[in-house]
Amino acid sequence: MSTKTYEPIAPRKVAFLGLGVMGHPMAGHLARAGHAVTVYNRTAAKAQQWTTEYGGKAAATPRAAADGADIVFACVGNDDDLRSIVLGDAGALAGMKRGAIFVDHTTASAAVARELSALARERGLQFIDAPVSGGNLGAINGMLTVMCGGDAAAFAAIQPVAMAYSKAVTLLGDSGAGQLAKMVNQIAIAGLVQGLAEAIVFGEKAGLDMKAVLGVIGKGAAQSWQMDNRGPTMIEGKFDFGFAVDWMRKDLGLVLDEAKRNGARLPVTALVDQFYADLQAQGGNRWDTSSLIKRLR
Repeated sequence: MSTKTYEPIAPRKVAFLGLGVMGHPMAGHLARAGHAVTVYNRTAAKAQQWTTEYGGKAAATPRAAADGADIVFACVGNDDDLRSIVLGDAGALAGMKRGAIFVDHTTASAAVARELSALARERGLQFIDAPVSGGNLGAINGMLTVMCGGDAAAFAAIQPVAMAYSKAVTLLGDSGAGQLAKMVNQIAIAGLVQGLAEAIVFGEKAGLDMKAVLGVIGKGAAQSWQMDNRGPTMIEGKFDFGFAVDWMRKDLGLVLDEAKRNGARLPVTALVDQFYADLQAQGGNRWDTSSLIKRLR
């Protein structure tokens, strides 16, 4: 269980939509920080389980969860999932009071962030796209990095609340900027993990003790979070945890679609995306992204 300490701020009435591996602990941190939390999940039993663990309330629809909330947080799977909880008579926008703020932690497209932001403004609401980095452990420990796009005043209102589950919450530009920053993050990770996989296999074939090697080079310029946290498990061939290959392929699909629009050339990212497709074909859909090394052994 996390030992995170919370900065004292005025309690807010909030909603959290989507209680998956990320949303469940994130909403829990909001409750532990003293906020009044109403949750919604497509599978109602998960919402009831959350209230048993943390208190608060469970609602039958996103609209009911959002009713009267100062801030509505969400963390779901993709663009379509996001639209399903935001739009329509049962969607969150229909239940939000004027001046309320919707904070979307889904890793989605920049286009859907801009679309929903415009719809929110038409209703006198604000929308912040706020994808996160740090994975399930970051969510559990309250140490996520949050990349935001949207209105500066709305961001200032949500930042201290979102710090309940974060180590950094940063505004990077207008609507869509948070999603674009998350794409930059995934581009950097994709190439890094492939490079780490190749380095480990090269060292193994050269007859080196790779745990010892990583212990040495991890103190120099090659050091990274992936090397520190995934290097040892890659050597051991353990992949039944972490950020799933399916999720990474979804994210890289967003990256490559955006690159087609903005003209960026991403040859390494496109290649690594196909390597992840190879892992899916091997049944590795839920393996951690560090399973790239399996292709090389």
